[in-house]
Amino acid sequence: MPTAIALRHVHFEDLGIIEPVLGTAGYGVEYLDVADDPSRIADLDPDLLIVLGAPVGALDDDIHPWLAEERELLRHRLAVDAPTLGICLGAQLMAVAAGGALTSGEASEIGYAPIELTDQGRSSVLRHLDGVPVLHWHGDRFTTPSRAVRLARTETADQAFSIGPRILGLQFHVEAEPSHIERWLIGHAHELAAHDVSPVQIRQDAERYSTRLGSAARQMIQEWVSGL
Repeated sequence: MPTAIALRHVHFEDLGIIEPVLGTAGYGVEYLDVADDPSRIADLDPDLLIVLGAPVGALDDDIHPWLAEERELLRHRLAVDAPTLGICLGAQLMAVAAGGALTSGEASEIGYAPIELTDQGRSSVLRHLDGVPVLHWHGDRFTTPSRAVRLARTETADQAFSIGPRILGLQFHVEAEPSHIERWLIGHAHELAAHDVSPVQIRQDAERYSTRLGSAARQMIQEWVSGL
C-alpha cells in the first residue's frame, strides 16, 4: 500500500476533502503533527507528501526553526520529482524551495471567491474548479517559480502552480470541508476580527457553495492522484 503523509501544523487544518479520496485511491494516510514531533521531518520519504497550512510566515525560521527543515525536505522532493502537494503555507514553502519569492504586508484574502485559471490551468486538473468559489485564507503570497507553470491567480496573488504532473502548489484551501468551517471560524477568530472579516458571511458562503465546491474539489484531487 502506498503511503501519504500530511504535515499538519494546526489541528483543524487537516486533509478534509482530500483524505477519503486518498483512501479510495489505495493510500494509507498518516499525519505528522509538526508541533509534536518536528524532529521527524528530515527523515520523511512517503510516496506522497502533503504540506498543509498554518498561520505563520514561510520564512519565519527564527521563530519556527522547523520551517527550514520543511523547505529542505521540499527541495529534495522537487529535485527527485517525488509526488508532493502544498496547500497555503505548504505552497509558499514549495515556491521558495523552487526559487520563487514570498511577499507579505499587503491586503489579506479571506473568504470564498473564485480563482482565474490561466490557459495552462484550464487544461490541468484545476479545470474542475473553473468558476467555483474556493476558500482563501492567507496574507503572505508567493510568486510562481520560473521553473513552474502558473495555473491560477486572483487579482492580487498567484494561486496555483505545477512543476510537471507530480508537484502541485495551491495557495487556496481546496481541502477545507465546508461542513467543518466552524472549526476555522473559531480557530482563526482573532485574525477575522483583526481584518474586519465577517464570520457570518463565511459561514453562509460555506453552506451556499458546499455541494458544488465539494464535488469539484473531489474531482480535481481524484484526477491529480490518479496521474501520479
